[in-house]
Amino acid sequence: MSDNPGLGEQALNKGAEIAISSQLDEVENLDINIKTDPLKVVQGEIDAVTIEGEGLVIQKDLRMEKLEMQMSSVAINPLSVALGKIELTKPTEAKTLVILTEADINRAFNSEYVRSQLQNQKIHINGEQRTIELQHVDFKLPGEQKVVINASVKLVETGENQEVGFSAVPSIDANGKSVSLKNVEYSESEEISPDLTKALIDQTSEILNLSNFDLEGISLKINQLKVEVGKLTLEAQAYVEQIPSA
Repeated sequence: MSDNPGLGEQALNKGAEIAISSQLDEVENLDINIKTDPLKVVQGEIDAVTIEGEGLVIQKDLRMEKLEMQMSSVAINPLSVALGKIELTKPTEAKTLVILTEADINRAFNSEYVRSQLQNQKIHINGEQRTIELQHVDFKLPGEQKVVINASVKLVETGENQEVGFSAVPSIDANGKSVSLKNVEYSESEEISPDLTKALIDQTSEILNLSNFDLEGISLKINQLKVEVGKLTLEAQAYVEQIPSA
């Protein structure tokens, strides 16, 4: 990495960090490393851009335990560097890693946003239509490529509480933007309500929709999903039209 302060390398790094942080609700740690070479910058090239973050909270109370993004051979407008910015002259791609912990997904499920999405939904239970109020969701990652969801809901009309529990196998949707749940198996001998299960499955897909993780000028597509004990790892390709700058 060049140590020439005239390039403003540190200023570029800091500017990008400030720009990305401004799009997040919380940041525990964020480090952006722009590797430059004076001659290449003049020719409109940057060797590499690395973004690494921990404890990043974005819209809808969704937290990422870890984010890693690596870009190489980035084409830039050299004049933009003089202004303290990185302006791409053509889009680039970035290898991306997103890690979500069991606690992160539980936090999202029990957030006010998700509660409001599920609140007052009409579902059929035992052949009768009921309005539900979500009480609590317990999302677990026990390993063996499965997730386990246990939820408690209140039936508004009767005041009765209902519990539903099931396991399912997460898989990447065809568009590569979201994760859906397949092969549902119920904890009890029979399902209480297909509508309730569907609502929880749909909400899981909504929480794990990669559009939630998009930053300004950056969109993601999942290539691979790893389901491990206590965490989900999403390997993705990022399409980068612009690197955020202050």
